[in-house]
Amino acid sequence: MRNTIRAGLLFGIAHALATVLLVFSPLQPATPAAAREIVAAAGYSPGTIVIRTSERRLYYYLGDGKALRYPVGVGRAGKQWSGTSFISGKYRNPDWAPPADIRRDKPYLPAVIPGGSPHNPMGVAALTLADGEYAIHGTNQPASIGGFVSYGCIRMYNQDITDLFDRVEYMTPVVVTR
Repeated sequence: MRNTIRAGLLFGIAHALATVLLVFSPLQPATPAAAREIVAAAGYSPGTIVIRTSERRLYYYLGDGKALRYPVGVGRAGKQWSGTSFISGKYRNPDWAPPADIRRDKPYLPAVIPGGSPHNPMGVAALTLADGEYAIHGTNQPASIGGFVSYGCIRMYNQDITDLFDRVEYMTPVVVTR
């Protein structure tokens, strides 16, 4: 009986300690706002977006040798691309119509998923690129940020796409590197 009480007491203490460590641990994943940071950066004009696919980071150049760096999800193997483009559209709560290559892989998807739906992978906002094939957008799967996960679009935390959306204008240059 004493061993059972001791074991229960030790379990209770261990559980309380684990809860305290979990709450105050510096090893917890960063929240979107905490993951966004200002870093030293050069080589591009202020207002330029640079996506470094290998880093899974998007940089928005501020000037004075600084850029705002955001974590992103990028194209999976065989779906990555590089080049230059510009912002051709800005949309809040966009509808999503799966492109042909996604419909081929996932024929069960509906023709359109309305904006605001929890099933809409575009999240709360989208910045479309000049060719219309790709976008920088939010996500309904925040755990995918930081991975090679998309069909070529750039995924951001919803809080981060909202921040970037408010900073950029039509015709903002976008450079994607591998």
